[in-house]
Amino acid sequence: MLEKLFPFLRWFPPSGENLRADGIAGITIAMILVPQSMAYASLAGLPVVYGLYASFLPVIVASLWGASRFLHTGPVAMLSLMSAAAIEPLASRGTDEFIQFSILLALMVGVLRLALGLFRMGVLINLASHPVILGFTNAAALIIGLSLLNSFLGVPMPRSESFLADLWQVIQQIPAVHGPTLLFGLGTLATLYGLRARFPKLPGVLIVVVVGTLISASLGFEKIRVVEPQQIADEAVRSGFESLMVEQARLNQVKAEQKAIGDRLQDLAGGDRQAYNLQAEILRLNGEESSLKHSLYRKRIDIHQIALVPELQDDGQLHYQIAGQTGPFTTVWRWSGYTDTRFELSAGGAIVGSIPSGLPGFSVPSLDLGIMSDLFALAFIMAMIGFMEATSISRALAAKTREKLDPNQELIGQGLANIVGSFFQSYVVSGSFSRSAVAARVGAKTGFYAVVSALGVLLVMMFLTDYLYHLPKAVLAAIVMNAVFGLIDYKSMVHAWRVRRTDGIVGLVTFVTTLIMAPKLADGVLVGVVCTILLFLAGTMKPRSEVLGRRANGSLAGAASHDLAPISENYVVMRFDASLVFINAAHFEEAVLKSLSEFPKARAILIIGQGINRVDATGEEKLRAMARDLRAADITLMLAGLKRQVRESLERADLQEVIGEENIFGNKESALRALEQRYPTSSIG
Repeated sequence: MLEKLFPFLRWFPPSGENLRADGIAGITIAMILVPQSMAYASLAGLPVVYGLYASFLPVIVASLWGASRFLHTGPVAMLSLMSAAAIEPLASRGTDEFIQFSILLALMVGVLRLALGLFRMGVLINLASHPVILGFTNAAALIIGLSLLNSFLGVPMPRSESFLADLWQVIQQIPAVHGPTLLFGLGTLATLYGLRARFPKLPGVLIVVVVGTLISASLGFEKIRVVEPQQIADEAVRSGFESLMVEQARLNQVKAEQKAIGDRLQDLAGGDRQAYNLQAEILRLNGEESSLKHSLYRKRIDIHQIALVPELQDDGQLHYQIAGQTGPFTTVWRWSGYTDTRFELSAGGAIVGSIPSGLPGFSVPSLDLGIMSDLFALAFIMAMIGFMEATSISRALAAKTREKLDPNQELIGQGLANIVGSFFQSYVVSGSFSRSAVAARVGAKTGFYAVVSALGVLLVMMFLTDYLYHLPKAVLAAIVMNAVFGLIDYKSMVHAWRVRRTDGIVGLVTFVTTLIMAPKLADGVLVGVVCTILLFLAGTMKPRSEVLGRRANGSLAGAASHDLAPISENYVVMRFDASLVFINAAHFEEAVLKSLSEFPKARAILIIGQGINRVDATGEEKLRAMARDLRAADITLMLAGLKRQVRESLERADLQEVIGEENIFGNKESALRALEQRYPTSSIG
């Protein structure tokens, strides 16, 4: 009972060998966790420090109350991308509201996971079949990697409701690529690949972060200038910059007004006249928001194409003129943002910048009921997808170590991790495949290794954040790309197709739908689940049934599928390969009548019921009606090989009195002997 309440008690008493192994594993994971968490926070649209916050207390709580000793919890790529997609319609990236809603989403996901675990609802994971999971994870890995292509190239990626459209905009900006940024990205990928191939025991992720930061700092990779509007020489360019700045400020104001009106609406009765006026204002603001987003989407790309070069004027001030022909390594200045009424120009690459040091403070997430209702459906799907991801990782590792898993306990651990984390400024966390696999490979013995890794993150937050200032974002993008592209598994999708075409179709539909609907990744899973259910229902509604013939060796087989002659023209032997329930009872009747129509001289039909696992009330009534109707037509209905639970169901319904005890047989051999005696066979063919 104590271990149920406190699963971490199974770590005790710790042996010296286990402590050493967990200490080494924890330090190893911490070296991966720090840069990964910062990269995933950027993917979630948050400052990188929130990745560190999500890698401290949530990691410890999930390890203490989870089921798997290898599963490492923390920021993960898939839920980071889904978190950003869920919050972006409600708040602009970089705003305090965006951060607050991300933390609120973590609390909601945590509560849902905890509830599912406490009510033993882990079986819900079975709704997502293996092909759905394959299709979704392959598409998600591709989307996550490509969503960072702009950071890899040093160009902007405007966000809209279509990921593929956004990706196309990035591809079109390749002529404006920032050469040094591209070199950082390619160099990181090449280094990670080389270290993995030649020196697999070295902490490759940590090495590229340290080396990348040192090179960035020594070269002055970040080049930012804040200039006055009058320093932009070209009036059209200056006007474009000002227009972008004004529209962005107006968009932020619109979002603030939407929230304020939403808060007021919660305090008013539904029929109140003022409420109607406020709802009308909300609709107007929604329209303005959509218009502003569409305008800003295009302007950000167009303005980034403008390359400027500084020229010293007679008054001693630098003025920026439109540059002539430029290449990837030409030093030019481009728009990067604004401060108050001034413009920010950049000639370098994006870096992490200042990271607050110290522990995350305690704060209660803002419980906005309107926002919670907007996020609930997505929070539930994220809870299930995160659980699906964590469970698949745990099962894969448990298969190698023979560890016994409790999915419901894992749900409880993951739920508590998100709940506790949300009170200490963490966004959504889940189980990580890459970190868990590394922990298993380096010899972790208990979940204590995850606690050690979290303490490593604590040291970084307390003492080392200043040293990460010059870390290029292209390095973080390359780290994520390297991690997620390795998860793409097209061979398993091909294998599923070979095993069963319908499974291959489900996987392909899920894959394509997830790509098309991105960044709303959850919709891809829903389509895959619905597709699986529909195909299952189609198979259940029309299960296989076939008239049997006899092989040369005397065994029975499908007459049509094996090109065999039916056993007799005086009776029909038919196999039905499914439970007889409401969804297929009509099909069962059609199959029986169709078989009899092909044998007009038949006086009996024998149903081989070895594949019938159960009969419900509809199925029983169908058998009863058919037995009476066939008897009226001078045809006998006979059953053979029924399983015990099916016979007991029929007995409770007194169906044997309608069919006749003499027409129900324990096995097909005795039924066939009885048929041959009653209706002497005149063999066909």
